[in-house]
This record gives sequence, structure tokens and C-alpha cells, in this order.
Amino acid sequence: MAPDRKAEAALALHRFGFGPRIGSIAAIASDPRGALVAELDRPGAGRTTDPDLPGSGAAGRAAFSFLQERRAARKAEQEARKAAAGAMGNAESTPQSAIAASASPATAAQPTPGDQMAARPKPDPGVPQKLFLGEAKGRVEAALGAELGFVERLVWFWSNHFCVSADKNGEVRAIAGAYEREAIRPHVVGRFADMLRAAETHPAMLLYLDNVRSIGPASVAGQNQHKGLNENLAREILELHTLGVRSVYDQDDVTNFAKIITGWTIVPFRQDPVHGGEFTFNPRMHEPGAQTVIGKTYAQGGVEQGQAVLADLARHPATARHVADKLVRHFVTDQPPPPLVERLAQCFLDTGGNLREVARALVMAPEAWAASRAKLKRPGEWIVAALRATGVTPPDIQPVMQAQNMLGEPLWRPPAPRGFSDDTASWMDGLSERLDVATQLAGRVAALVDPPAVVETALGPLASAETRAAVARAESRPQALALLLMSAEFQRR
Repeated sequence: MAPDRKAEAALALHRFGFGPRIGSIAAIASDPRGALVAELDRPGAGRTTDPDLPGSGAAGRAAFSFLQERRAARKAEQEARKAAAGAMGNAESTPQSAIAASASPATAAQPTPGDQMAARPKPDPGVPQKLFLGEAKGRVEAALGAELGFVERLVWFWSNHFCVSADKNGEVRAIAGAYEREAIRPHVVGRFADMLRAAETHPAMLLYLDNVRSIGPASVAGQNQHKGLNENLAREILELHTLGVRSVYDQDDVTNFAKIITGWTIVPFRQDPVHGGEFTFNPRMHEPGAQTVIGKTYAQGGVEQGQAVLADLARHPATARHVADKLVRHFVTDQPPPPLVERLAQCFLDTGGNLREVARALVMAPEAWAASRAKLKRPGEWIVAALRATGVTPPDIQPVMQAQNMLGEPLWRPPAPRGFSDDTASWMDGLSERLDVATQLAGRVAALVDPPAVVETALGPLASAETRAAVARAESRPQALALLLMSAEFQRR
């Protein structure tokens, strides 16, 4: 029996992309796999250009200056309050009649609640939040504008794999989006080794996992300051970014690797207003001597000692298996078929970690299409899919961010260094909140769209008879749209 090409096209858009837009199912129906591969091969795939978005160095310096100014203002306010309290203490010895006489009618009058609300200025979100929202807007617009969204999904996957958290501090919040643009996007269809190096040396990662303060015990700084080693970055590189949990390394490997990457830090913001916040190697913080990691000894050296370890980790078989398993788990199923994982891992090894070839192998694999549509989309993906299906581009990014927060996947704010979970069970409890989001979105756009037409746009041949009937019988257009967005066919990959 010949395959249903339109059904394959719809599946391709939901499983590997961000869901269909108007006409996209028909546009790729002749060759869904070929369309996905073609997106990988486009010049500049994954990259975004926006002259209004600063690089991480400039963003970090702007955030640091803002935070310093705010701290200074708070300190001045505290001093003023202390001075005012002292003045009030002195006033206690002044007769009350004199105090009353000295008060003018203007100062004595108390503003009404209405006056207070009218005079209250809209709070300034601050430089870090403004930078964050600008980056978030660019990210969502890239997903909405993508023809299929496969490359953008890969960007989101790798950004979560090498995650940082904007909750760390104001500087990380300001550069979380720049981190994705600088460390992830340029390499999303490139070499894993290049992405690994870019991620681990980026200021956002060094700040997030505290390597900026990691000092070798026997280094010049360590002996003078008596400060110690921080193993966070080394542990997460081995456990999460490359080899995988409980694989081929032990605690000694973590400690030795942590020593190797001491000195990987940033130019202090206070010391350099031009280059503050940029990556630098500080030899005074670097642990001297040779170190052994996973049975291989790395000779004493500077930054190149750590780079050599990263290069070896990038081509290790355990890394290949870990990456392959995560890719299948993210795109296809919570129970990755071992043969598919092994083929992707072998492709990774055979091509030197060529991520374009690994992604191509994934979409060309029969198992990637045969798996049932049981995997629940993560909240961010589902929100973008809903916007694409209804043809909406939000003029303000904040409601989108608020929806992600409510659904438990706040942008660039994972709960731990392992990132957000890709298992369906982790997101099942949030389905009631998704109904709230679906209802709100449907209420805003229902007058602009025809629900039965959106069924064809968003699902086409994937729509079940039950879903079509529910949309047709809905009491209102908003209810019809909400039912569509909450249907199993739309919620799952």
C-alpha cells in the first residue's frame, strides 16, 4: 500500500518541526524527508541576524553597569532613610504645635488612592530584562517564520542540552539569548566539537557553572588567596554534555578535569569597561602540571590543555551514544529503539561529529517515522505550534513568556544543569494549564480565523473524526479553536 504523503508531511511538521502553517502540508507532501534534509543544507541554517541584539560582551557590560547603578541608588536611598529617621528623632523634642505650624497645606494633605495610582510610573524592567525580552522575541519570531522548523528545533534541542540559566544572576540573564546565538546557532549543523568548545568557553556557561571563580590549589592565585577548586563545569561537561551519566569516568576524572580548566574565566567587569565579561584565560589561576582524564595524560599547558580534553571527549564513543539517545528521545520516542541509536552513534563517529549528517540520518531512518505519535510536545513547542496554526505573530513577547512560565518551561531558566526533561511524563501534569492558555489564545484570535480551516492547516489528514466532530459541534468559535489546540493530535509529535 502506497504511503499517504500528506499524512507523512503533517507528521514531519509536527515531529521534526514546529507544526504546519497555511499551505505547508501540501508544499512538502511530494517528499517530506527531502524537505527536511533540504532545510539542513540551506546556507546559514540556524543563524539569525538582528543588528539590535548586542553580543554577549556588550550585553554583559550593560547589565553590570545597570546593576551597579541600581545598587548605588539603593544604598543612597538607605542612607537618606537613616538621615530622615535621625531627623525625626530630633523632632520628637520639638513641641507638636510648632511642627503643625511649620507644615504647609500642600505637605499636610494626604493623596487619595486614585492620586497615588495616577502618579505611579510604570516600572522599568531594567537592562537585563530588556535584553532578555529582545532575545526572546527574536527566538520566537525565528520559529514562527521557519518554513518547516527542523533546524530551529535543533537549535532548541542543543540549547537545552548545553543549557544555562537566566536565574543565576543579572549578567547571565542579559546574555542567555546571546549565548544561544553565539555558541549554539553557528554550529547546529556543524561539528559537535566546535559547539562543545563554544559552549564551554562562553561567558554565560562560565558564570552559570561557577568556573569564573575556580582556582587551582597550586596555582599562583591559589597559593596567594587560599581559594579552591570548583568542579561544577567539569562535572557537567562529562556527565551531561558529553559522556553521559554513569559512563566511563569517575570522581578522579572530574577533579583532574576541573584542574585543567582552571583559569577559564572572564575579564572582570570592574577592571575593563571595554572587554569586561569576555572569555579570557588567566594563567595565575591555572593549576600547573600534567593531569590524567579517562586514562589519558595531558601535558602541562595553558588553555590548550583543556581544549585537548574537549576534543577527545567530542569524539568518544560514549559521547556518540549519549548524543544519539538524546536526539531520538527528543524527536521520536521516550523509548529510543537501540538499533536507531546505534546507527546515529556510528554516524556521529564516522563523520567526526558532523551534526548535519547525524540529523539527516535521523530523518531518513524508518524507525523515526514508524513510532506512534505518543510523545507530548514541550510547552514552548506547543505554544509556537498554536501560533503557527492560527497565523498569529504576537506584537508583544511578554504574554508568550508568561505562558511558558505558567506551563513550567520558563525560557532559558531550566531547573538544573541537565535542562528541561524530554520525557512525556514530566509534562502531563501541566495539561490543565495548557487548556487555560489555549482558551486565552482562542478568545483573542477566533474572530480572525475559521476553526474548520485551522483543522486542515494544523492537522490535515492527522485529524481524527472525533476531533473534527468536536470542532464542528462547538458552541462558539473560541471553544472550537481551544478544542483543536487541546486535541491529542495537536498536542503530540
